[in-house]
Formats: sequence, structure tokens, C-alpha cells
Amino acid sequence: MSLLLVDDIHKIFHKTHAVRGVSFEIRPNEIFGLVGPNGAGKTTTLRMIAALLRPSSGTIRFDGKDTAIDPDGFRPYISYLPEDAGVYKNLTGHQYLAFIARFFEDREPATAIAARGAEMTGLGERLSSRVSTYSKGMTRKLVIARALMVRPQLAILDEPTSGLDVISAITVRERIRNAADHGSVLLSSHNLLEVENLCHRIALLFAGTIIECGTPEELRAKYDRKTIEEVFLHLVREKRPQEEK
Repeated sequence: MSLLLVDDIHKIFHKTHAVRGVSFEIRPNEIFGLVGPNGAGKTTTLRMIAALLRPSSGTIRFDGKDTAIDPDGFRPYISYLPEDAGVYKNLTGHQYLAFIARFFEDREPATAIAARGAEMTGLGERLSSRVSTYSKGMTRKLVIARALMVRPQLAILDEPTSGLDVISAITVRERIRNAADHGSVLLSSHNLLEVENLCHRIALLFAGTIIECGTPEELRAKYDRKTIEEVFLHLVREKRPQEEK
């Protein structure tokens, strides 16, 4: 059974057809990767799934229910982390996590949620400092913890390790793996090695359309390539001349 079913969604902005008939499913406790070149429609697709944009056509079903019918009823079950996620910089890290946790205290005590988030950040005593003093990497750790600490049924993560050093990125990937114990994860990343190592299945998006989908093993075998990066380059090079015709 699918947790999320995306069925033939399109998004048109004025004369720009940004997403063209995208379809895929995400299963319970699955980490699903969405990859593609800049301008492929990844972020637009994620925003439609997060109910921040309404598809021009097509349907998105979460646990069998059309998210367009009751988006407010759907949003409490997901957590969306955009690539450029902002924070309240006048708050300390602890205050920020406590503020977010209060929105979810109908599930469990807000103090327990915030404590879990604090542990996830790995920032230790720096959580007592104002967020305005944080580096880009520290801020990213904070917002990733914010997204995962509530244990959503579906975490939607756009470039989750953007701005992180190698050691911090490895820690975040482990957090994402652990998140799949409690729900599913949909992530977009330019780091194809990251996607290959993290995801159970991957969809390759090009010019607003999914051109291939499968497990890393299936995709490598189908195209006789050693890595997903090589599969990706092969498919994009094959599609670009067609697009230009």
C-alpha cells in the first residue's frame, strides 16, 4: 500500500509548463529520492506534495485521501524542509525548537519533542546562543532537527545536507535513515552519491517529467553503469538533444 501516490500532476506558471505529468508512489518507511538538473521541476514538485502549491491538474493522495480536498488536515502529518529554510534568528536554538514543538504537543509533550530535536542537532551548548550567531552549517543542523524531531509520517527534505561539512553530512544522513523507522522520507539532492546510499528508490526528473524510476541496483543494472551518477549523466545526455529538436 502506498503512503503517498502522485498521479499525473502538472504545474503551469503562465506560459511555463514546469511539471509535466509526474507520477510516482512512496511506500511506508521508504526513503525516496527525487533527482534532476537545475530547472527540472524538483522543487515545484516538492511544494505541490507539501500542499504549498496546487497542481494545475492531476492528484496527490496521502494515505488514500486527496490532499487538495483538505490540505489543512493533511499538513500535520508531514514536515517540509525547503533548501532555503529560514529560522527566527532572535531566538536561541533551544527556544526555536521549543516554539516548533508546541505545534505538535497533541502527540506527545512538547518538552520531549524539543529534547529529541536538541539531541539531533549535535550543537550542544551552542543551543543556548541566539540563532543569529550560527554559521550556515549550524543553522542547517537546527532546521533539519526541526523537520525530523516531530516524527512525521512523511518528511519532505529539499537538499538536506546543503552547506554541511563532510562529517556533519554523514551525521545528518544517519538521522534521515533513523527517521524512516517512524515514517517515510522524500528527499531531493544534487549529491547523487548521497541519494544512492540513502534511498530505497530513486526517480530521475528531466524537463518536468520522470524519465526513470527504480532502486539504485535496478537502475545501475538496466543501464550497465557503476553508479547512479553515471546513469543520470547517460540519461540527461540522451534527453537533451531530443529536447532541443
